[in-house]
Amino acid sequence: MDTTSLTGKQLAADLNADTRTRAAALTENGAAPRLVLVVANDDPASGWYVKSLQRAAERLGIACDTVDLGATASADAIRAELDRLSKDPAVDGVMLQTPLPKGVGLAEVSTAIVAAKDVDGVSPHSLGLLASGLPGFPPATSEAVVELAKFHEIPLAGRHVAVVGRSNVVGKPLAQLLLAENATVTVCHSRTADLPAVTSAADIVVAAAGRAGLITGAHVREGAVVLDVGTNEGPDGSIVGDVDAPSVQGRAAALSPVPGGIGPVTTALLMRHVVRAAEAARA
Repeated sequence: MDTTSLTGKQLAADLNADTRTRAAALTENGAAPRLVLVVANDDPASGWYVKSLQRAAERLGIACDTVDLGATASADAIRAELDRLSKDPAVDGVMLQTPLPKGVGLAEVSTAIVAAKDVDGVSPHSLGLLASGLPGFPPATSEAVVELAKFHEIPLAGRHVAVVGRSNVVGKPLAQLLLAENATVTVCHSRTADLPAVTSAADIVVAAAGRAGLITGAHVREGAVVLDVGTNEGPDGSIVGDVDAPSVQGRAAALSPVPGGIGPVTTALLMRHVVRAAEAARA
């Protein structure tokens, strides 16, 4: 069986073209959309991601600033900064970069971001809106999985989807988005008994556990679709997914690559969220 590569390059390009046009219209009307990234760590991978977001924003005509609170920032200091930015009318989107300092929980501090500016959908408020089916910003990575499937014309309604991973930033919100598409969803995790038996019964498998090579050919039934959300560092320093791609190739009908699959779509959707927030603020 030939395994189709579900690349995200074209979808990201389409999204970015629309975002660039809308950002230019906002700028012409008086103010460019503005994103502020709040950092409280000295993690090299986080630093790389922040720089990539800054470059993406610049290419699209979105103003992007970074506030570095330092790797020892307290929960109170982080909350105070997020609250200040949420109240600043010149700021359209606020994103808190992880990891956070030891002892500081994301849910503990992210409630300080108002839902209208929570462009990556990380706060309990935003997650509650998503679970309730109300307007808000879903986590961009979760949304990217759904949008990539739609772009490649993979049906979701009525399909059985196994989501491997139950984090608040991918697994749980993705389950809500898939339910909204009328999929039947099974959420798997570290305590799922006989994971291969569960995933191999699914039409679509989404790997979002953060463990390199966790999903192998034994986890996938022939003809299933596999969407790989993982971004792990390989032995040689390269980025690898949660799927052992060689063992899945020839068995799955389609597989999203890492890199080049979910990643570029996630960034494109995050930037679109900033523009949408700016448009709503100026309406």
